[in-house]
Amino acid sequence: MELVLAIVLFLTVALVVFAFGAAAYAPSSVLGSRLRSLTWQKAQKEEKPAFKDRLEQALDPLSKALPLSPSEVSRTRAWLIQAGYRDSRHLTMYVGSRVGMAIFGLAIVLAIGNSSLFLLVGVPAFGFFLPRFVLKRLIKKRQHLITIGLPDALDLTVICVEAGLALDQAMMRVGEDLRHAHPELSDEFHLVNLEMRAGKPRSEALRNLSERTGVNDIRALVATLVQTDRFGTSVAQALRVHSDSLRTERRQRAEEQAAKTTIKMVIPLVLFVLPSIIFVTLGPAVIQLIRTLMPESGH
Repeated sequence: MELVLAIVLFLTVALVVFAFGAAAYAPSSVLGSRLRSLTWQKAQKEEKPAFKDRLEQALDPLSKALPLSPSEVSRTRAWLIQAGYRDSRHLTMYVGSRVGMAIFGLAIVLAIGNSSLFLLVGVPAFGFFLPRFVLKRLIKKRQHLITIGLPDALDLTVICVEAGLALDQAMMRVGEDLRHAHPELSDEFHLVNLEMRAGKPRSEALRNLSERTGVNDIRALVATLVQTDRFGTSVAQALRVHSDSLRTERRQRAEEQAAKTTIKMVIPLVLFVLPSIIFVTLGPAVIQLIRTLMPESGH
């Protein structure tokens, strides 16, 4: 009998010690966190999510509230890629921002208390299309930066190719050299090299470059490189000719913009400069005429 009691007591004590130890050292145990905070270990602080993650979590329900067709999703995704936003979360943030801005505009109209149908429809519609307008401006800005840096990139590519490098290695070297001067074009060259390293054919990687940027000069460059690769002609000579044509087109665009300035300055001249000239030239004559015809007004 005494032996049985001793065995039961031993098992009870062992079970209590095991349960206490498991509760104390379990990562998700409340008792364990309290004991660690009271003894030698501090409770691990919960890391707060980053602002981008919190913004994505906040906009995710709003993005799901707007049904999109597959064609519209692909078109919006293409616009985001042309603006430099390639992650899938950027699509969620963009669509969620459109819905959020529309709801915010409707809330402002309701808070003002104006029951005008024009404001109830116009302000939410303005908020809904505002992110799209901003996205279009970002696309144009990025395309303009890529267009500016392309002739310099082609010159460096010609130098690298004539020095003995292959086209893939030349584009990788040019992308590294232009990382600070033209980061957008450097990023696109880096993606082209990654695709070719992954096993894609050069023509397909170059066509993807044309689709990602949406720049006409890039399309012309891709067509030139694809034809050069297909017919086996000199890559350096083709790049040199294309670089000269790009510089000629850039000079022609600058001359075109300079020729348009005379027409664009007509409106500010008529609205701001011409009235001042009229007041300065005719003002004294009008004052003298008034004094001559109306002598009593001078007293």
